[in-house]
Amino acid sequence: MSPEDPPEDPFAAFTRAFGGMFPGMGAGMGAGLPGTGQPGDDPARQIAMAIASEGTSEPNVDPVVRMEYEALLRVAELQVAACTGLTVARSGTLSVRPVTRTVWASSSVDAYRPYLSKMAQLPGDLPTDLAGGLGGVPGLEIDGESIDPDDPRGEQALAWLSGLMAAMAPMMAGMTTGTMVGRLALRSLGTYDLPIPRPTGGPDDDTLLIVSPNVEAFSADWSLPADDLRLWICLHEVAHHAVLSVPHVREAIGDLLARHAGAFRNDPAELGDRLGLDLDDLNLGEMNLGEMSLDPAAGADALARLQAALDPEAVLGAVQSPEQEALLPRLEALVAVVVGVVDHVMDTVGTGLIGSYSQVTEALRRRRVTTSDADRFVERILGLNLTQEQVDRGSAFVAGVVERAGEDGLALLWSEARNLPTPSEVDAPGLWLARLELPDTP
Repeated sequence: MSPEDPPEDPFAAFTRAFGGMFPGMGAGMGAGLPGTGQPGDDPARQIAMAIASEGTSEPNVDPVVRMEYEALLRVAELQVAACTGLTVARSGTLSVRPVTRTVWASSSVDAYRPYLSKMAQLPGDLPTDLAGGLGGVPGLEIDGESIDPDDPRGEQALAWLSGLMAAMAPMMAGMTTGTMVGRLALRSLGTYDLPIPRPTGGPDDDTLLIVSPNVEAFSADWSLPADDLRLWICLHEVAHHAVLSVPHVREAIGDLLARHAGAFRNDPAELGDRLGLDLDDLNLGEMNLGEMSLDPAAGADALARLQAALDPEAVLGAVQSPEQEALLPRLEALVAVVVGVVDHVMDTVGTGLIGSYSQVTEALRRRRVTTSDADRFVERILGLNLTQEQVDRGSAFVAGVVERAGEDGLALLWSEARNLPTPSEVDAPGLWLARLELPDTP
């Protein structure tokens, strides 16, 4: 190559490899990238809907079923309000929508995005870690050509890789959220299948979504009376909505969930392996991910390849950090209390209202603690440890409070933020009640 010849782009192979996954690469890193704010493009919602539908067209929910749920909701609303003393609707009017899996996925993306997208935010030092200090890696090759550690192209490589990582962040956020919500749609029964506060301030603040095909399938699989199961689901959804709408409860749990998801530490080696990068002997010319596509419209095969190559759990290499270890006791304690209160309300109201209450409850609570590993990943990301031990822990706290102070004692949870129990108090409800009797210190 003569001095007059334009220098060859040493990263052309890398660009070609990722060209299908990052549209616009080379014309401004991230330009046209899905998830960067381009009009009409939300890969998280597209992926969620594609996974939820399983490649088939879902029939609309029967209007008769819709009317049945509306009638059952009114019953559940009155019963939960009378039992808890809480306002069950933020806006004053509670509504219910039985929907398909696809609609639930599309509607739930925005609820889960603030939490799940946080774990996909790549730390600022990741490019350096991933590159392993490109300029100092013996045997570094680009398109088969060795590069001296002091070669300026080493610096260029690191700068290029840094741009790539920045471009990957929104893509990873969208894919993580979409994949997880899509998976949840395949098994969720309603809005509060997981005890996660929903965003406030929107037109659907007080709309509960019931995943009708999942409810009907569960009814058939367990031979449960359909009407009894539907009323049980309505009670469960309304009770969660009432408890998680208490401002200080919603803020406390929402803050802990967001901090837990955002505290994951990515493993650069894991990420490098999944992207085909050998951190000890990086050869950019051997990358071969160009056929991957983020567009679900490309078909089920393309979507499957994408998930296999960039599965959130594997790519992000998420490992528990010290920050998460410090947060988990508080988060687990609050979630245990919420689940315990909801179960208490359900038992108090449902026993006399639903003929097969015991049968339905046994089936659904067994389902709750026997979640598959794939679904457990979502819970692990968010710090929701819904094991039988945690469920029993919450139930014991509620029973201890009611035994000592009745329902009025339980209602103290909703009066102010300082009344939320600490992790040690969840295991000793008497100590919690004793603390609340003490005067506030200035």
